[in-house]
Amino acid sequence: MFIEFFYKLKEVGIPVSPTAFLTLQKALSNGLVVTLEDFYTASRAILVKSERYFDLYDQVFAHHFRGAEMPDSEGIELDEMARTMLEAWLKNPEELSKLLGVDESALNKLTPEELIEYFKERLKEQTEQHHGGAKWIGTGGTSPVGHSGYHPGGMRVGGVSGNKSAVKVAMDRRYKDYSLHGPLTQAMIGEALKRLRNMIPVGPRDQVNIDETIYQTMKNGGEIEIIFDRRLKDRLKIILAIDNGGWSMDPYIPVVQTLFDYAGDQFKDIKTYFFHNTIYSTLWGDPARYKKPKKIDDLVRLDPQTRFVIIGDASMAPYELMASDGSIHIEERSGMPSIECLNFLAKTFPHAVWLNPVPATMWDYTRTISAIREIFPMFELTIDGLEQAVTHMMAK
Repeated sequence: MFIEFFYKLKEVGIPVSPTAFLTLQKALSNGLVVTLEDFYTASRAILVKSERYFDLYDQVFAHHFRGAEMPDSEGIELDEMARTMLEAWLKNPEELSKLLGVDESALNKLTPEELIEYFKERLKEQTEQHHGGAKWIGTGGTSPVGHSGYHPGGMRVGGVSGNKSAVKVAMDRRYKDYSLHGPLTQAMIGEALKRLRNMIPVGPRDQVNIDETIYQTMKNGGEIEIIFDRRLKDRLKIILAIDNGGWSMDPYIPVVQTLFDYAGDQFKDIKTYFFHNTIYSTLWGDPARYKKPKKIDDLVRLDPQTRFVIIGDASMAPYELMASDGSIHIEERSGMPSIECLNFLAKTFPHAVWLNPVPATMWDYTRTISAIREIFPMFELTIDGLEQAVTHMMAK
């Protein structure tokens, strides 16, 4: 039974090792684990090496020992996207009815639960990519579905819980905010900043690495060898460009803003700018985007080693990206299409990435996301996505 549990943990992506499993077996054979509650605590402490996997461990535990079903990630995605559509319906039922091509009076008769099921059925009907039109999930056209969506912060486990038992504790999902699935939440901010701090490999080697010094001294048979490292904080320069406009970004703006408010406290040289949908000839130093314009041409004078991080869903009408003066705002008229401005920024800053809060599984359904991915390396705005983005920028 425990071997099957071990392999299930590995199957879902928890990096459990045979050595840890043997340690757990030793605890069992020595009588240190006598109840299911003991096993829950001991196996999590021994097998799981990071809190990021606690939520996934709880799901596997509930599945293995109580028969709770493991969640269907595609079904959850549909649930959350349908709920986002419901929120849009409550804000403006007439507009959403028109966009979906359905009778508003008919939808008005449905309960919220029935509306969610209706939206889910509409989402399930599409089996391929589609561009244009008013019904399918796609780009262009008038369908709102391909331009937004909300990815769940965690997975739900079904089944019946036990009363005051380890299974009940597991099914309470106390650690879902630490899981790797879904968008970045405020609970993950500390974990994300640990990875951002790894982006500072510059400066002279003038700081003693105590662990490496001890290791090399022992390796030398006691002859002292002092190992120096670079300082990891003084010279890193960061520019953040944040999409803070449009209803599709609304669910993510508080998390994005909070995350980089913390980053502002961590890094000495950090500048934050704002844009809507995509970048044209001007970025804005104020969230309202009208008081503090910053011409992107001026950025060429900055250090090319600056890390340029763009945060946005990259979802818009294709003409906004491709057409000259494609911005929906009349004050942004430079005669250049946005795609040329993005190419200019990519050449100016070799260490540039685009962080997208939209799940990667949805990227192929939006033409503008595909186009921007050809210019900037794109990563999900999740713990894993941040880690991959940092690794990418460090590799250059």
